[in-house]
Amino acid sequence: MKFPKCIWICVFLLGCTNVELVDYWKNPEYESYSPKKVLLIGLTSNVEARQQFEKQLQQEFESRGVEAVTSLSFLTTSFTSEKKTLEELKEMEDTLISDGFDTILFAKLIGSEDKIEYKTDYDGFDIMDKRFKEDYLKYQDAFYNPDYYNEYTIYHTVTSLYCVCPEKDQDLIWRGFLDVTEPESISETVNDYARMLILIIEEQQLISPVIPEFADDTEAIQ
Repeated sequence: MKFPKCIWICVFLLGCTNVELVDYWKNPEYESYSPKKVLLIGLTSNVEARQQFEKQLQQEFESRGVEAVTSLSFLTTSFTSEKKTLEELKEMEDTLISDGFDTILFAKLIGSEDKIEYKTDYDGFDIMDKRFKEDYLKYQDAFYNPDYYNEYTIYHTVTSLYCVCPEKDQDLIWRGFLDVTEPESISETVNDYARMLILIIEEQQLISPVIPEFADDTEAIQ
């Protein structure tokens, strides 16, 4: 899918992030969307990363005037420690509706991929090597130089936005596929992921921009 220009601007504003939007799908029935109360679910066994991710998103949503609740504060411990049936998930959905929720944000890790990146240039030789000695000199590092190639892991994630509506069966609003490359810091990566995600769905008109904070009238007069 061709990404809107604003999404690439988001990537630029985040700097050298190791989080990349690979693809996304938006339900054509939702040209725009304004959630009122969102349940945030980060599906991971790493409780610390889950807590940070959900808290970061909670702050982002609340700064935009949306009530957001983390799954760690809403769901029971047994919800993540035991397998659930379709009937149990339907009961949870009914509870969400009765508690005023209209949206679920569900993020999960779906796989990983080991990568090897080889050097593409060496000492300024031409790309087209016409002699054996030039070709050999260019790639001889493979025998002894650990910097000849770089090994890293890419983690594939999916984040989905669902409408929790009485008249619909958890209708999918938006789904984004994001890759995370070899995180050096879990804390920084979770922060980058949450910020990138919010900027993307904001650009997709699925959440309102940040509500500006104005000084009160007394301070304005002074």
